[in-house]
Parts: sequence; structure tokens; C-alpha cells
Amino acid sequence: MKTRRKFTAAFKTKVVLEALSERLTISEIADKYEIHANQIGTWKKQFSNNANSVFDSGSGKNDKDPEQEANRLYKKIGQLQVEVDFLKKALES
Repeated sequence: MKTRRKFTAAFKTKVVLEALSERLTISEIADKYEIHANQIGTWKKQFSNNANSVFDSGSGKNDKDPEQEANRLYKKIGQLQVEVDFLKKALES
């Protein structure tokens, strides 16, 4: 019994971009990478459906509110300072 192969996102992107360049037919690309032509079609469809999210300004992971991020970090610093003080007192006793 064959096990399912898992492909990385980088591999899928490489195959889809090659398919979109149309230098080779889908069948030739499928033979080249030893995958089924239908799989390439599925990946192309997923790629085209999600391509617009790349250019959305609000979808980035680094678009956090700087003030919120600063507050989170100050809270973490305060928590760590309390822990340090507690451990210092425990060592002195």
C-alpha cells in the first residue's frame, strides 16, 4: 500500500508558477514532478483564489497596533520583574 506524499508550500508554489508561465503543458509538468495533472489544477485554483490576500494591507502579521504591542510587552516586563523579586527574596531567606 502506498503512503500519501506531502508537499511543501514552496514546492507547490514552484509547480504552480511553472504552470502559470505556460512554457510547458500541464501534462509535461506533471511528468516532470511526478504528480497528477489534476493536482496541479487544484493547486492553481487554490493559488488564484488566495492570490488577492497577498496584497491586502490588513492581512499582514506585522500589522499589529504598536500601542497594543507596547502594552503587552510592558505587562510581560512587569510580570517578569515580580518573579525576579520573588526569587531574590526566596534566596535571601
